[in-house]
Amino acid sequence: MGAMKIYTFDTTLRDGTQGEAVSLTVDDKLAIAQKLDELGIDYIEGGWPGSNPKDKEFFKRARELRLKHSKLTAFGSTRFAKNPVEHDPNVLALVEAGTHVISVFGKTWNLHTSRALGITEEENLKLISETVAFLKAHGKEVVFDAEHFFDGYASNADFALRALDAARQAGADVLCLCDTNGGTMPSKLGAIVAEVYKRFGGVLGIHAHNDSDMAVANSVAAVENGATHVQGCLNGYGERCGNANLGSVIANLELKGGYEVVGAERLANLASISRFIGELANLPIPGGQPYVGRSAFAHKGGVHVSAVLRDAATYEHIKPEAVGNRQRVLLSDLSGRGNILYKLKQHGLAERLGDEARRELLERIKHLEYLGYELEAAEGTFELLVREALHPGLHFFELVSFEVTTKMTDNKESKTTATVTVKAKDGIHSALATGHGPVNALDVCVRQCLAPIYPSIAKVRLTDYKVRVLDTKKGTAAKVRVLIEWSDQRRSWTTVGVSDNVIEASWRALTDAIRLELMRLMEQDDTVERAVEDYCWGV
Repeated sequence: MGAMKIYTFDTTLRDGTQGEAVSLTVDDKLAIAQKLDELGIDYIEGGWPGSNPKDKEFFKRARELRLKHSKLTAFGSTRFAKNPVEHDPNVLALVEAGTHVISVFGKTWNLHTSRALGITEEENLKLISETVAFLKAHGKEVVFDAEHFFDGYASNADFALRALDAARQAGADVLCLCDTNGGTMPSKLGAIVAEVYKRFGGVLGIHAHNDSDMAVANSVAAVENGATHVQGCLNGYGERCGNANLGSVIANLELKGGYEVVGAERLANLASISRFIGELANLPIPGGQPYVGRSAFAHKGGVHVSAVLRDAATYEHIKPEAVGNRQRVLLSDLSGRGNILYKLKQHGLAERLGDEARRELLERIKHLEYLGYELEAAEGTFELLVREALHPGLHFFELVSFEVTTKMTDNKESKTTATVTVKAKDGIHSALATGHGPVNALDVCVRQCLAPIYPSIAKVRLTDYKVRVLDTKKGTAAKVRVLIEWSDQRRSWTTVGVSDNVIEASWRALTDAIRLELMRLMEQDDTVERAVEDYCWGV
């Protein structure tokens, strides 16, 4: 007998967009729907067609989607109390949306019936039954969202259950129990689901909000007590504290619970699809997000790394590849020799550095981190350290001096001039240049100095520049960390500089980038490049 099938219902495009920082265009929503289909989500709730022009347009354009697995779902409420169901604009908009599935919510908490709607309990039951029956008569698969069900059950269990019964008797295909306020604890929620399952059987669903940080746990508890339909949002977007993170729910059920959800092959796309949605929403997923975050399988402490080298299961609860993620070993002041050895062995470099060279590399990394360098975010500087360890004593150029001046004129325009003198293998080189600010002026100068002997550095361009204050208590005298991102049209990398002088920190990051490019050109070593790609791997 195979594993029990659990059906997934993603509401990123509807409930997820109610999150404070979430804003999706129609094109965004269409692209996300396509990705959710690739993941194997069973139902995609596209929006509320009767509530706004954007959702109406989405359902119109969504007819062009070629979904291979997912069922597109329209969302709305039961009819308004004043309207006959056949003339209710909201209900008619649901039918006109053209989806085979409709999710409709109704009140199951007597508090809302009396105060929010201002109607009797019996009238509320009629809203539910007539709306569901009308949609079924139009050939729709109907998911009934029992809004505030768990609060309603605690307040008046009889009324909450009668609301479910009204939906079921009218033909609802799914009774989805909603923890709308997100305040129910897993043990209590599981017990209530078990009681409802005994009474109704059939397809029960769970829709959990995360106000108590329990949405994923509540979703799993509901499944363990009879629910076979789970609603949520990939990445946990949604109003207030968000919905259940459907990605975590799927991974937990598939990998830990033994249920059939999306299948192992599709589950391996979870990380990439979660990140894709995060980028479209302009809300990159946190590094520590379970299963799919960049740090979910990252190891920094030396003791941990030493153990992982022997057996990854010592500090990893699943194989990262199962969800499309990967193991990472970080290098920092917490690193042990195992971290260095891990990186070198992983990419065939171990034999090229002896024990003493490895020790020196580790000590150098620890010292730089102590000074405020962050090599996890500066893979270019890390690559430079590795290359310098492989080629000790190799120096392409050294700074003799630099000077930068910025002059502000009466018309409020600034002019920055820099002079740089460096010592290279063929002697002393000096240059003077103006630029758009001190970093640009220094960049122009150092390139002028080195271009005659290293013309290839002209391909390297600055693409991003960030400054972070490391000790805010010192105010403007604080030490700063400068991160500069570079590109040579083929790849990108980041270098870092630290100083209590932002110009000096920028100079260090700037010259590290140039030294690194010269190192690369001097030795086309793919193994080092692969080590760095692994080290800095992310989205």
